[in-house]
Amino acid sequence: MQATRLPNLLVENGRIIDPSQGIDRIGRVLIAGNKILAIDPSDADLPEDLQRLDASQQIVVPGLVDLGAELREPGFEEDETIASGGSAALAGGYSSVRWTTNTSPCIDSPGAVEFVRQKAAKAAGVRVHVIGCLSKNRDGEQMSELGLLSEAGAVAFSDAPRSVPNDALLKRALDYCRMFNLPVFDRPEVPDLANQGVVHDGQTSLILGLKGLPTEAEDLAVARDVRLAEATGGRLHVGPVSTMGAVDMLRRVKSRGIRVTASVCPHNLCQSDQELRSFDARFKVHPPLRSERHVKTLQQAVADGTIDAIQSGHMPRSREKKMNDLDLSPFGAATLETTLATINTYLIETGIMDWPTAIRRLSTSPAEISGIEGGTLKAGSMADIAIIDPDEAWTVQGSQFLSRCKSSPLDGVELRGRVRMTLIGGEARYTASDSN
Repeated sequence: MQATRLPNLLVENGRIIDPSQGIDRIGRVLIAGNKILAIDPSDADLPEDLQRLDASQQIVVPGLVDLGAELREPGFEEDETIASGGSAALAGGYSSVRWTTNTSPCIDSPGAVEFVRQKAAKAAGVRVHVIGCLSKNRDGEQMSELGLLSEAGAVAFSDAPRSVPNDALLKRALDYCRMFNLPVFDRPEVPDLANQGVVHDGQTSLILGLKGLPTEAEDLAVARDVRLAEATGGRLHVGPVSTMGAVDMLRRVKSRGIRVTASVCPHNLCQSDQELRSFDARFKVHPPLRSERHVKTLQQAVADGTIDAIQSGHMPRSREKKMNDLDLSPFGAATLETTLATINTYLIETGIMDWPTAIRRLSTSPAEISGIEGGTLKAGSMADIAIIDPDEAWTVQGSQFLSRCKSSPLDGVELRGRVRMTLIGGEARYTASDSN
């Protein structure tokens, strides 16, 4: 995919949505070089050397920001590489992705952080920000050299997709990270309760005869996490969450002003464990698809802000791995290219939330949580922009994904809303024709 520099670009006639400034109106955005120069500039302020882009009937928003995607390089390039995952992210409207530590070797040294940053820069795709390992080898025993990882460029710390079962380690990390003002991300799950479960612990798991993942495994972990955040004053992000109990706990602690944020995956907002009655491994995701009651609770929580952000939950696994039996297949799915359309189809078009709220959850809030540049169209900010056709209907075909992972829980489903262009620093690094 060849990036195209569009100097002095005027994006006009589109619906501009920028939650960071409370903007939702038809207007135009002026880009000069790699920066946003102005929103709704006067004709007198337009440079002579100007290219115009008509965005009529389209939505112009800050590039989406993902709080956690597995790009799998180094070690598992058969699943995904930084280049292929970055291409998939661009097609989904993402300008920035937080890259998780599920690699071999894991990202627990400055050299590993630098490897990822150099590979991402060479790929010239989406902006990749590294989440460093909270513990050495992600074994949950000894804290990594967080200070050195921070100096190398890590923007947060986590052992995701593993949880942090060591209470003392998590407490010490939350306290220690206050020196860098960086967040700790925890995927909340009590390993002893999860105990290698396969699907949501409920009626469907009984019918299928498969070991269940009980909601208590997540509920108790969230309770532990937020209590430690309160005790230390550290920046904690829990997610993705998937249960009613987690939502209830988050509502209560936020009412008390505790410094906690949370995220949810798109598939947990639109699909239930009923899908697994097909025994199709593409529905085996983590956290698992829960019952309809959990889905509805999560929808309301993300709409009212109890859940701050929507993260893709991109966990790519190769076709050969996902072709295994349901109980033996790994958790995972490709979601970067479908997240935006999923939210539009299941939450916006059904009236659960509006576009400004959706962009806040997909862009502005994730940028604020991570403490990185992005999530805004303010003058002087980087020209990271997604241009969306909200009405385009398309059918998900995993075989056509830019990701190396072709497994999607939405394969064959018709969605509405598609990214037409993604600009990174004023460069058009993705246009819809790239995938045709």
